[in-house]
Amino acid sequence: MGFDRTFRAILAGVALAMASVPSAASAQNLRVLDGGVAETLNVPMNRAVVVESDEPFAEISIANPGIADISTLSDRTIYVLGKSQGRTTLTLLSPNGTLIANVEVQVTPDMSEFKERLRQILPGEPIEVRTANDGIVLSGTVSSAAALDRALDLASRYAPDRVSNLMSVGGTQQVMLKVRFAEMQRSVTKSLSASLGFGADIGGVGASVGTNALGNQSAINSAVTGDLVSTGSDRTGAFTFGFNAGALQFAVMLEALENKGMVRTLAEPNLTALSGQQASFLAGGEYPIPSVQENGSVMIDYKPFGVELTFTPRVVDEDIINLQLTASVSGLDNSVTYGDGSISVNAFARRETSTVVEMRDGQSFAIAGLLQDDFRDLNGQVPWLGDVPILGALFRSADYERSQSELVIIVTPHLVSPTRGEALALPTDRVRPPSEKDLFLRGETAAPNRPTTGAAGEVARQDFTGSYGYVMED
Repeated sequence: MGFDRTFRAILAGVALAMASVPSAASAQNLRVLDGGVAETLNVPMNRAVVVESDEPFAEISIANPGIADISTLSDRTIYVLGKSQGRTTLTLLSPNGTLIANVEVQVTPDMSEFKERLRQILPGEPIEVRTANDGIVLSGTVSSAAALDRALDLASRYAPDRVSNLMSVGGTQQVMLKVRFAEMQRSVTKSLSASLGFGADIGGVGASVGTNALGNQSAINSAVTGDLVSTGSDRTGAFTFGFNAGALQFAVMLEALENKGMVRTLAEPNLTALSGQQASFLAGGEYPIPSVQENGSVMIDYKPFGVELTFTPRVVDEDIINLQLTASVSGLDNSVTYGDGSISVNAFARRETSTVVEMRDGQSFAIAGLLQDDFRDLNGQVPWLGDVPILGALFRSADYERSQSELVIIVTPHLVSPTRGEALALPTDRVRPPSEKDLFLRGETAAPNRPTTGAAGEVARQDFTGSYGYVMED
């Protein structure tokens, strides 16, 4: 029994020793034939291969021991270990000194380990791995740009600065950006003022005194006779009362006005760009700005204004889009005078935002809070008289103005593919110029035109009449 146990232990040790050197057992075996070699000997770095010769050799040598190391296992077998990347030559000599063969040894990175790691990190990606000179060549079609970056990063760890990328990214790589600009502007203006005037004509000598709009004799005469008083403004809510008693004239005018306004501006551009490429949009114009040069000449620079959009999409995965976006809304503002006052240009009011976001196909995000709130009030009065209780209101004027505006931007990216031109319809496809009969007899300025072919014709033939809405069943 003791002998059996010892024998089994010896067998287990031999099996373990053989399993501990899989690099030599699984490496390439190159057979050197008499008179030449069948192929180049490829040795993975930090691994070994076995070279066998048909005839016994007496001497072997390696040209560059720094690339590969050799040792003899017998007079017909050589053990070659790859040490660093490169090419060298293995020479075999017979016992009589004649040359048996020159074996070209090429030490390359360990592709088996790299391929295994590549399959673990990127399963299902059809990436082909080859060696070229001292580097790695990757080819194939991957599903996304993120998979491509991961494969290149892993390859650079095995062959730094010696990775050739021949891979391409499959799937949809064009992004359509649907953007909606909405701006609401609201303004409220209120004003209340009182004007008081006195006039007299005694002995051919006239005198008058007044405040605000009734500050001269002509305005007092107009108020007394019931004519309109020029206020020098666009106020329409004015009440005038005046009378005369002999040579004396008295006039009072109350002005009250409230203005309300609202403006809505909107732009909805749809832009398509290739992944990694920039696209831009401008709905507005360009304003000329003169500038005086050193030699006295005037140069004209053009500054764009309006609704501007610039974006750069990057498809990082199957339906994940990285979006770099810059959007702005600008318009002409108050004028600015240059130099001696001969050159006057407009300033610009501009609101701009820039961001980088990541989202999936069809998802949206909103940029809001671009709020501007301007407030102004003014109170003017005649000194001392305006402070008198109750009656002091006749010697005061007040103006109130408030302006608010808010800009909201909603962005939605989509992965798109090109389509055939006949599948697209323009707004002008449904309208054609009228004939002379339609124009002169019926007074029609445009005649309907319904497409009959292609996808546009299919849409035109659809009947949209009938019930609509939602049907909910219990």
